[in-house]
Amino acid sequence: MKVVVIDGQSGRMGQLFIERAKAAELPCEIMAVGTNAIATAAMLKAGASAGATGENPVLVACRTADIIVGPIGILSADSLMGEITPAMAVAVGQSGAKKLLLPVNQCSNIVVGTQDLTLSRLMDEAVELLRSLLNV
Repeated sequence: MKVVVIDGQSGRMGQLFIERAKAAELPCEIMAVGTNAIATAAMLKAGASAGATGENPVLVACRTADIIVGPIGILSADSLMGEITPAMAVAVGQSGAKKLLLPVNQCSNIVVGTQDLTLSRLMDEAVELLRSLLNV
């Protein structure tokens, strides 16, 4: 299974997710795609198998991903302080991959019905969801 983690800004969310997924020893290849070089570097440092930066890598990775992980903003053009381009949002939305979207209510996207969890607890839940999707 190919898991694509998309993150921007500092890459902290993607970094935490990758660290926890690697620690759980899940049977998957994790590819980090940052919207900027800092985010990509943080996710590679966390143990991603491969990494790339920018719009085109997001478009390409979404075509072959089995699972896409990232903040919910990856579905909205101009989110993550403008780092998500319209083409990136479309690529994520149109991908046939399962999407594990982390409901970070820090921008104009507010997800109704979610709990106000710490980033650490969100990562625990995301890794458990990934485990169930991998049938492990």
